Parts: sequence; structure tokens; C-alpha cells
Amino acid sequence: MTELQQGLVVSHLGKGIAVEVGEQTMLCQTLRKLDTVVVGDQVLLSLSGPEQGRIEQILPRRSVLQRPSRGDQVRPVAANLDTIFVVFAAEPECDFLLLDQYLAICENCNIGAALVFNKVDIPCNGSILEELKIYEALGYRLHRVSAKQQSGLDELKQVLRDQTAMFAGQSGVGKSSLTNALIPDRTLRTNSVSATTRHGRHTTTAATLYHLPAGGDLIDSPGVAIFGLAGLSEAQLAWGYREFQPYIGQCKFNDCRHAGDKDCAVRAAVESGSISATRYQRYLKLREKMPPANRS
Repeated sequence: MTELQQGLVVSHLGKGIAVEVGEQTMLCQTLRKLDTVVVGDQVLLSLSGPEQGRIEQILPRRSVLQRPSRGDQVRPVAANLDTIFVVFAAEPECDFLLLDQYLAICENCNIGAALVFNKVDIPCNGSILEELKIYEALGYRLHRVSAKQQSGLDELKQVLRDQTAMFAGQSGVGKSSLTNALIPDRTLRTNSVSATTRHGRHTTTAATLYHLPAGGDLIDSPGVAIFGLAGLSEAQLAWGYREFQPYIGQCKFNDCRHAGDKDCAVRAAVESGSISATRYQRYLKLREKMPPANRS
């Protein structure tokens, strides 16, 4: 029996998958019976030719990020992420509803979450700063940076060491500028993977894993600006609000929706000021955005 080698999936190239095995990058195909292989997966592969292989097995994932697919389906986009860094800025205007959506998904996917406030060189609305204090009080780490002025990046590099991370956020907040600042030779590296695997041009929407110069891995996924509520149930959405968690078990009814329900401990905590009213209002909005099948 052929001995299987372990590798790390670093990119999708057309119909092939680029897998790093030690210092070598190989172009691989997958067994049809396998689930979707995604960037960040650790896999076992067999050799099928020079610098070519076949993925035989996906090793257990410690986390997986999904996004909505056709119909009510979801599909994985990245695996084994430790932290998603939600990037936002004063311009374009900060979408706190989207930010809460990202955080709720992280809370339910065994993925850590942190905030990156980019473009700190631009004057900022005081209400944004007040809202950010709420997230910091909840334990979300906030990094203030300017990719343009290269400020705050050294601290961010240190945090990114020894973990696999991804940037997420609305369009225009500077995710690409931030990635380019952290990986100055990104285009060169991308072209190198394509050349090594002899598979022509790398597609711009493909997720790619980069090893950061200061340590750690960054999965860059241009096509994942918004990954939706990704199949969360109503109960999972509520759990995704970190400050709700101590109160959920105190509600009178096990299936409490934390909306107009009688004797809801979450709503009582909002009324007493223990839970932010603005975060709670955004929870209600996200709940309304969920497909009816996901709501009780």
C-alpha cells in the first residue's frame, strides 16, 4: 500500500488544489467521495506523479467557517481557523449589524474573534467610539491600525503569530491594504504557487493561505466579504451574543425567543442596563433576517 503523506491545503487553482507538503507545493485532485476540501485543511494524500497527488482523506478540523450556498445549503470556505479579525473603519460608515453577525458566527463555530479598527488616521464619529467600548467590555480585543500610515501593524503582527487567522469585513474597509502591508510580496507568492503547480493563473476569488513573515498563517479570501448567518438557528444566534449567555438559562421558557416572550431574562437585562440596548436591537434585526425555517 502506498504510504500517505500529510499536507496543508493552501489554495484552489482551477479544478486543482495546491497542497503544501514540507517545502514542496503539489497540485492535487480529490477522491469524489470526499467532502469539500477547503483552504486550511490538513489532508493525507498519495503521490500520482511528479509534484502531483491525490487527496485521500481530510483530517479532523478544529473549526470550519461556512457560507450560504444555493437554496438553504451552506458550504465550507476555510478550515482550522483560530481567529477571525473583523475589519471596519469610520469610512465607509461602520456597519455594526454586519459586525455582530460575524461575531455571532464565530461564537458558534469554535473560532475566536477580534476587531480591527482600520484608517485611524481619519477623524471618527464619537458614537462609533462609544459603541466600541461595549465590545471591549465584552472581552473582544480591539486593534487600532492604519494600513496607509503603517501604524499599529507591529502589534497586530505579534498577535497573528502562532495562529491561523482571516480578515472579514464590509467592502472598502481596507482588508486588501492590510493584507498587502502584512504580506508585501503577496502577488509574487501567489504567482509562484501557480507556477510551481503548473496550473496557469491563480483566480482572484480563490482563498489562499499565506505564511506571515513574522509567524502565523493568514487565509485571504476575497470572495468572503459576507458569509451570512450560515445556517445558524435562532437559539444559536442568541448564544452568539456573548452577553446573552448568562441569562438564556434564566428565561421562563426553554424556547424563549428573547423578543416579546413573557418573563424573558435577556430582555429584563436589557431593561436594567446590564445588556446594551443597541446590541439587543441588532439581535432583533438579525433574527428577522433569518430564514423562517431557522426561527422557532
